[in-house]
Amino acid sequence: MKTINKILSIAFVALAFVSCSSDDDAMMQDNNQYNQEPDFSGTYGQTDQMGRPAVNTVFVSSSSKDMFNTTIPSEQGANYQSMFETNLTGLSPAYANPGDQNALGLDAPTFTGLLATDVLNVSLDGTTTFFDGTNVLTGRALADDVISVELLLIFGGEDGTENPTLSNDNVDANDKEFLSTFPYLASPW
Repeated sequence: MKTINKILSIAFVALAFVSCSSDDDAMMQDNNQYNQEPDFSGTYGQTDQMGRPAVNTVFVSSSSKDMFNTTIPSEQGANYQSMFETNLTGLSPAYANPGDQNALGLDAPTFTGLLATDVLNVSLDGTTTFFDGTNVLTGRALADDVISVELLLIFGGEDGTENPTLSNDNVDANDKEFLSTFPYLASPW
């Protein structure tokens, strides 16, 4: 899963810095150097929404994917929380009993209310992390083990130990070191 996250991160960075044109000459400057400015003209459509990795994939039912992906985040919680809760309680024995909570102390309705608004929060004045034991969903550092955190919160129960075989992806490091300078992502193999 870390490889998929790395590929998605690389694709995002590449998309942020590159634009496509069917007329390569239009991108050429007088000195035959390619113009490095992105071209955002045109009509674009949103096809997938993934503020938090795997949330959309796991909790949105197949028949609702297209609607979820085009719903603005401020309306997602009201429209999809009950679906998220149904799918969470169907997946996880850690929420089998009313009042069961995860490692954050959130019961199923509260946790899925948080997840149903599929955005990546960012702390502007604190630690940027997906989860470090103290800070929760304050952003995402490249080295954050996002999938293991999500598995822990979905399957781990109150203390993270309820379903140990389901609560960790057992991928504890990236396959290559991150760079110390921008764009920080590891170079391709």
